[in-house]
Amino acid sequence: MAKKKNELVVQENVNISEIQIFERVAEIIETRKYRAGAFANCEITLMYWEVGNYVNSVTLDGGRAAYGKRIVAELASKLMVKYGRTFDVHNLRRMMRFADKFDDFQIVTELASQLSWSHFVEI
Repeated sequence: MAKKKNELVVQENVNISEIQIFERVAEIIETRKYRAGAFANCEITLMYWEVGNYVNSVTLDGGRAAYGKRIVAELASKLMVKYGRTFDVHNLRRMMRFADKFDDFQIVTELASQLSWSHFVEI
């Protein structure tokens, strides 16, 4: 006999082995871990785009190339102290290139749900 509860089917009085219970619970855990990782990756990719887009907008507008180079280096130093090596100069410039190549946030949002940050960096 089955009953619906919160759109999940719960079976009562069914002989389920411990192995089956373990396998199902492991499947639930693995599925949710994968989905959480995919969501986190999407958010990280969008964060990198936003950082790159913002830095581009304040350092490159008006042809301030020399100013931009100095600001990016100083910004990277400060970000590394607070957030780690992910925000070193090299990666910050990659974020800027990423935002420059993909200037439409809607496209980035759609692609970020399907691709990881490393896919964008290779482009």
